[in-house]
Amino acid sequence: MLNSKNIDNLISDALAIERESAKEAGALGYMAKALVQATLPHKNPGSINVWWRRNGDFSMAIQPGYAIDKNNNSHCIGLPYGTKPRLIMAFISSEAVKTKNKEIILGRSLAGFMHQLDLLPTGGRWGTIPMLKEQMKRLFSSTVSFQYDGKVAEVKGGFRIASRTVLFWDTKCPQQQTLWESTVTLTQEFYDEIIGHPIPLDMRALSALKDSSLALDIYCWLTYRMSYLKKTAVIPWKLLAMQFGSEYTEIRDFKKNFLKQLRKVTVIYESNVQQSPSGLVINPSKTHILPSKHD
Repeated sequence: MLNSKNIDNLISDALAIERESAKEAGALGYMAKALVQATLPHKNPGSINVWWRRNGDFSMAIQPGYAIDKNNNSHCIGLPYGTKPRLIMAFISSEAVKTKNKEIILGRSLAGFMHQLDLLPTGGRWGTIPMLKEQMKRLFSSTVSFQYDGKVAEVKGGFRIASRTVLFWDTKCPQQQTLWESTVTLTQEFYDEIIGHPIPLDMRALSALKDSSLALDIYCWLTYRMSYLKKTAVIPWKLLAMQFGSEYTEIRDFKKNFLKQLRKVTVIYESNVQQSPSGLVINPSKTHILPSKHD
């Protein structure tokens, strides 16, 4: 259940978003289309060789990277999961679209970079600093492949997200400014995917929903889906579970959590959606990214 404090905070964020467009607020962001149609794991999937999700005719698989330790033993780095990789992806995708450059500047301090993700730097075993560092390592070493099995054509592709990462940050002193900028260089394939198919979103909405990876996924998906939806559609719960929650063993458990997170999303983005016994009913709604007054 959502408590009144959470609802009040979301309403406050929603009112701020309504008062000023994303562009005017400097909060216009983007996400790669492939990672909106099918998403990253919500929880740690463990040491597996591949993670996949399906959205209709579109399917996506993610494979973890491997590293060699000082004893020349290889080990699986693991797959990215949770909210942090999603926030990182939104940041680097937005920077790529805005700068038209494969080299994304992350900044001279870890605290500065985390501020751009709206994360408070904390240490300790379960702090945000080690968790962010671990998720960046997992994300930038992963390989994504996708496939579209349409009636007219079959399309296959894939990419590793980063070809090079250079991090100078001192995690013990996150406020410390380094002499050089930390950077991540995107692969040409991933850069082309972002530039060719950017999905616009409001970074303030991501900030408001950043406590739930499922809420982030639902927001990005609804924003994208409403941008082209022309008539009412009903999406079966089973298909939604394959797209958003394939780790659930029971559809009813997925449905319960999905609807809980959907309530948060619809406070921020007032889209016309309803639940039904057969699935989620989505009706044409205005896009969440409104044109600025000066457009």
